[in-house]
Amino acid sequence: MKVAVVIYSNDAETVWNAYRFANTCRVYEDEVTIFLMGKGVEAASIQSLKFNIEEQIQLFEEQNGTVIGCGVCCETRKDIMPGLKDDLQCTLGSMQDFYILIKESDKVITF
Repeated sequence: MKVAVVIYSNDAETVWNAYRFANTCRVYEDEVTIFLMGKGVEAASIQSLKFNIEEQIQLFEEQNGTVIGCGVCCETRKDIMPGLKDDLQCTLGSMQDFYILIKESDKVITF
């Protein structure tokens, strides 16, 4: 199954759960793409003692999951988060890329 996980929150627990879900999908050998949009592009920059987001992101990478960050969303944050694009370490996409992802996915989950 092809699963699209859309993260548009910068809440630590929400992002942590989104990645946990994406990792669970990978365990069942689903093809998973995470699209970071809006506040979601801040996912890799979130620090939390309670929710180990970094660990979940690393696990997702190890399982060959795909992450796309909204290029425009990153651009709008460049003044307050100049290192954001480097923190993301993923492909930057457009609304066209997002459209294709949603159109081709069997399931779309949003966080």
